[in-house]
Amino acid sequence: MRVLTFFILYFLIPVGYLEAQVTSSTLVGLNIGNIAPELDFKNVNDKNIKLSSLRGNVVLIDFWASWCGPCRRENPNIVAVYKKYSKSKFKNAKGFKIYSVSLDNNKSAWVNAIQQDKLNWKEHVSDLKGWESIGAFTYQVRSIPQNFLIDSDGRIISKNLKGIALHQQIDKLIKIL
Repeated sequence: MRVLTFFILYFLIPVGYLEAQVTSSTLVGLNIGNIAPELDFKNVNDKNIKLSSLRGNVVLIDFWASWCGPCRRENPNIVAVYKKYSKSKFKNAKGFKIYSVSLDNNKSAWVNAIQQDKLNWKEHVSDLKGWESIGAFTYQVRSIPQNFLIDSDGRIISKNLKGIALHQQIDKLIKIL
């Protein structure tokens, strides 16, 4: 009996512990360090864009809507971030992208807001289901604006950064030349 107990404690528990560590490092979820869950939505031209297609870049996943006052007030900051970092050199990343997920129901309102706010990047997506969006469900979005900053490996490194805090976090990822 003691030999069996020794065998279990010495050999099996450490294997399970190591297995748990490996699993947690590849865990898909919403915590810092988790792999960001996949999103796959149509853009304004009805072409699908997967979040995973942006791997290799630092990506800001930005949940917003045309009808959301706080989102529209934050958009000038998002535009400034895009202008400042879209051509920057990053440590361990090809570049910087914004994956904007709209919680709109109305396509023309969504497209008009993109134009009005000069959101000049390509990765604007939506399923046009508003709060019923699978993206809102997957990312547990209960209010907007809300964002997730992910690294080039697709790991969440920050959440809900607004204003200067967003710039400061991205500055930490810039390559020192």
